[in-house]
Amino acid sequence: MAFTGFFAILDDITALLDDIASMTKVAAGKTSAIVGDDLALNAKQLVHIEARRELSVVFAVARGSLKNKLILIPAALLMSLFAPFLIPVLLMVGGAYLCFEGAEKVLHHRAHSQSNTQGKHTGDPASPNENLAVEEQQKIQAAIRTDFILSAEIIAIALGSAASAPLIVQAGALTVIGVGMTIVVYGLVAAIVKADDLGLFLIQRSGARLGAQTSRAVGRAIIRATPTFMKALSILGTLAMFTVGGGIIVHGIPLLHQTLEHTISLFSPSDGIAGGTISALSSGAAGFIIGTVIVFGTRVNAHRAR
Repeated sequence: MAFTGFFAILDDITALLDDIASMTKVAAGKTSAIVGDDLALNAKQLVHIEARRELSVVFAVARGSLKNKLILIPAALLMSLFAPFLIPVLLMVGGAYLCFEGAEKVLHHRAHSQSNTQGKHTGDPASPNENLAVEEQQKIQAAIRTDFILSAEIIAIALGSAASAPLIVQAGALTVIGVGMTIVVYGLVAAIVKADDLGLFLIQRSGARLGAQTSRAVGRAIIRATPTFMKALSILGTLAMFTVGGGIIVHGIPLLHQTLEHTISLFSPSDGIAGGTISALSSGAAGFIIGTVIVFGTRVNAHRAR
């Protein structure tokens, strides 16, 4: 009897793990695009860090991301049980914040460029080391905030795909998605920010053999490509803010979403590559408009408060 009970429990555990694996696979498929945006955003936010501090900063953000999951996963499960109507509202707020962040970065970059063109400069009494430390902390906090919003969206979508499953299966699937996403995203971010170091290591290989010559050639190619790649990631990260944020808001307003889908279908099939591209561009444009409006609204309120 004891062995029978043991094998029955083992069979239940196996069935539970199979259910979690199935739900995780479905959820991973639905959230893969957002994970790509998460990668672009975080890589963009963590560029231009002092070389010796790059991995420390990435690991600090990764720890913050895991803490976000510790908050979001239990909160999502409780919300699903007692207040499911709050999930779309919170996603809309998060989407608006992403649009705001993206628009603020674009407008700040434009203002900064104009200031440099006009030769303006304001002295900063802080030492260079203090400025670097402050900037590093600002980057970490900004990346963790952005991660919180994107993680909330990923967990909400994953929860929706496992809505019919028992609570324990939902919890297992969300945990696997949350931890797995953190490992994949920040592992890739760490590899991206250290690409130039890899190139330098390959260049320093000595010898006249074909292998050494090939290593040096690959190293030089990596060194030449890294600045362009980082700049491209920076641009893609900002675009991802508008696309993800705008997409959340557009999908959260049924009339706007239906109108957009109908308009896209007039030009191309909504499930084709062209339809997906038009949908992404439309979401990005909506995100930029929404973010710009929020930025100017906050500036007007701040000006009135003075």
